Amino acid sequence: MRPLEGITVVSLEQVIAGPFATRQLAELGARVIKIERPRGGDAARGYDGTVNGMSSHFVWVNRSKESLSLDVKHPEAKVILGKLLEKADVFLQNLAPGAADRLGLGAAELRSRHPRLVWCGISGYGPAGPYAEKKAYDLLVQCEAGLLSVTGTPEVPSKAGIPVADIAAGMYALSSILAALLRRGRTGQGATLDITMFEALGEWMGFPGYFTAYGGSPPPRSGAHHATIVPYGPFLAGDGGTIFLSIQNEREFGRFCDTVLRSEALKTDGRFSSGPARLQNREAMHEEIERVFSKLTTEEAIGRLEIADIANARLNSLQEFWDHPQFEARNRWAKVGTPGGEIDALKPPFNIDAFEPRMDAVPALGSHTRAILQELGYLPVQVEQLAAQGAV
Repeated sequence: MRPLEGITVVSLEQVIAGPFATRQLAELGARVIKIERPRGGDAARGYDGTVNGMSSHFVWVNRSKESLSLDVKHPEAKVILGKLLEKADVFLQNLAPGAADRLGLGAAELRSRHPRLVWCGISGYGPAGPYAEKKAYDLLVQCEAGLLSVTGTPEVPSKAGIPVADIAAGMYALSSILAALLRRGRTGQGATLDITMFEALGEWMGFPGYFTAYGGSPPPRSGAHHATIVPYGPFLAGDGGTIFLSIQNEREFGRFCDTVLRSEALKTDGRFSSGPARLQNREAMHEEIERVFSKLTTEEAIGRLEIADIANARLNSLQEFWDHPQFEARNRWAKVGTPGGEIDALKPPFNIDAFEPRMDAVPALGSHTRAILQELGYLPVQVEQLAAQGAV
């Protein structure tokens, strides 16, 4: 039995943050009914066509769901949503600010009718405050949260290569929903969850935030190197390979000098005698490492690092990540259906014993509409009439 079997989630969701949260609820066993516009559906469906004709964003966050096409502004939609929500345990929405309230789907209205409902709203900045009405997309929230100010090179700030604000909000929505369901099991009462991208990413900005607020200046942008720990980052081997390594304490630095750099003198060099000293002399430290690594192949350098028990990694391409032997060794791949055929998918990293996550197909737009409406009591002829009206 999956942990969330018997839980029904109705989700008026789009793009990444909401769908990322509900995909994981589905993998834990919940039934997730995803509501999409009849024409076009979730905007993420149209981002690209790289995965058997489907968007890479969409297939990533939407497997194991049922797709109900519904024009939520159509007069009949209120009746359909009302019937759905009578049976729902969770309602999640990440619409534009104020849209859920205008549709009669706000927290106060729904929870007054369904006291056991866990209502979750995901927004950019929350329903109050000077930014309440501000549009929010992932990169823009990264900017507001200061992420770009500490990411990149000294000359050029850079965004994260994945939608971290969306992912952060989705993860806090997931954990908050699970906590609310646990509490409901004890009290019988539902919950109102107000999750924001800005606050979720703000939590992840704790280290640079504290560093700046109490240190008087922000950590410098340092490219792929760590802002305050030296050595920590990429170094080029003689055959052109890039190796990342990290030294966390003086014991490790001693082993690094003895076994990797093979230099007793560096271990006792005052410029490198402590973490703050190495930070102060970062350039000289890097030169010493590069001088040794330039004479080694990638494999030779990694071999020395492994013998010295120094944390290290290769700089993998995305294809090398996809083909990583660790995934194969741990049986992390599954096959998932899509409208364009089967694709490979990584299993979610729950790793709960005696449990296999749901790994069902990525739905075509509206592929479950007729079945869901008939389940709600609509006759086939009524479903056809709704379709003819453009309601579904």
